[in-house]
Amino acid sequence: MIRTATLTSVLSMVAFAGLMPGTSGAAPSVYPTGTTIYDPDRAWSGYVVFHTPGDQGAVLIDMNGKEIRRWPDLHAVPGPFRVLPGGHVMSGTVPRRPHQETVALVQQDWEGNEVWRFDRAEQVQTEDGETVWAARQHHDWQREGSAVGYFAPESEPSVDGGRTMILAHKNVVAPDVTDKRLEDDYIYEVSWGGEVLWEWLASDHIEELGFSEAARNALYRNAPWNEERQSSDWFHINSASYLGENRWYDDGDERFHPENVIISSRNANIVAIIARTGKIVWRIGPDYRESAAMRELGQISGQHHPHIIPKGLPGAGNLMIFDNGGRAGYGAPNPSAPDGTNAVTRYNSRVVEINPLTLEKVWEYSITGGRSFQFFSYNVSMAQRLPNGNTFITEGAVGRVFEVTSESEIVWEYMSPYFNPNGNGRNNIYRAYRVPYEWIPQLGRPEERRVVPPDLSEFRIEPQ
Repeated sequence: MIRTATLTSVLSMVAFAGLMPGTSGAAPSVYPTGTTIYDPDRAWSGYVVFHTPGDQGAVLIDMNGKEIRRWPDLHAVPGPFRVLPGGHVMSGTVPRRPHQETVALVQQDWEGNEVWRFDRAEQVQTEDGETVWAARQHHDWQREGSAVGYFAPESEPSVDGGRTMILAHKNVVAPDVTDKRLEDDYIYEVSWGGEVLWEWLASDHIEELGFSEAARNALYRNAPWNEERQSSDWFHINSASYLGENRWYDDGDERFHPENVIISSRNANIVAIIARTGKIVWRIGPDYRESAAMRELGQISGQHHPHIIPKGLPGAGNLMIFDNGGRAGYGAPNPSAPDGTNAVTRYNSRVVEINPLTLEKVWEYSITGGRSFQFFSYNVSMAQRLPNGNTFITEGAVGRVFEVTSESEIVWEYMSPYFNPNGNGRNNIYRAYRVPYEWIPQLGRPEERRVVPPDLSEFRIEPQ
């Protein structure tokens, strides 16, 4: 059995500081990168894919951390970057700065040939003043066949047809939200041929979101303003997934129709399900004191990647959320949030799996309390359920990806060596995905070598 607490605590303290090796700061500045733990007998092995920071592109690594391939031109800000069956890849490309979005969503085959592109949502101006057509995609997209964007044995994303759901931006003025110009969250679905089939705009549903009067006042007066973008990213949806086939719908609960969409508002601490009519039919947040069940669950804040675990995986039908913590939400002014924005503060993260009907907690991964470190990613991140029951976690702000058993034992861990070359020293990862070897038939199965962490009490760097 691998014991990992000592190594993990050093990595977590270092990662929290976001330090590049050799820099000064309050945390240790020297630590290993690459794969630091790997138990092949208990991990669900496959390839790992993720975007690297600073326009370095997307990478594919094996379980030992070896870079197998890089796609330097697929660097959406942010992703996700995904591998599809047959070695196809799909991602945003051509960032539209200073907006946190991409001009085009593109699918390529393994040889780099373009298979599909969508960039016809709206004409916009680029940073240099050129007018172009753009998808305005940000943070998420889903291809028909895969509800949540990661591997499940009973569903595969289409590579040669089908619909694509795209999370995007649209600039609007919505006086019921605020008097500021909004960079609103716009979700639309397109056919393979590029026809818009369905659309939804967040600001149209302000009355359905459960905001208190104090929260509405704070939002109206103090919605966060971005001077470069000349707009307010008031809601900031960071994920949008289909529900997919699930037992709740099979039992007759129409709220959980497989085609309904579940969203995460990072800025408002809201997780909600949108029906195809556009109506919000299920919601938790923004205030988790709203019911006894929510109070028992506890405040969720700044969360990412809430999704229904797909059919065919352990825990199928449960809702899994990366509950970041950090600072988020709107509410009554208080000493730490004098204008009512970022009204909730918590400096630790957790991955929580819940029954979406009762909100009862089924499983949780967190490291808090009396430990000498905390599990904490103040932004980005995700969790993926694996076929063997393990959970694959991206602790993204600190460049750490790891796999845990249901007993929370780490059986694989990786610290990204891809530091931002633009000078901020960060190695952050928006989302990493584990994909089966069979999805990339162009590659042979790699060698899998056990990685056992050192005894840190004896680990030294020899003087020169």
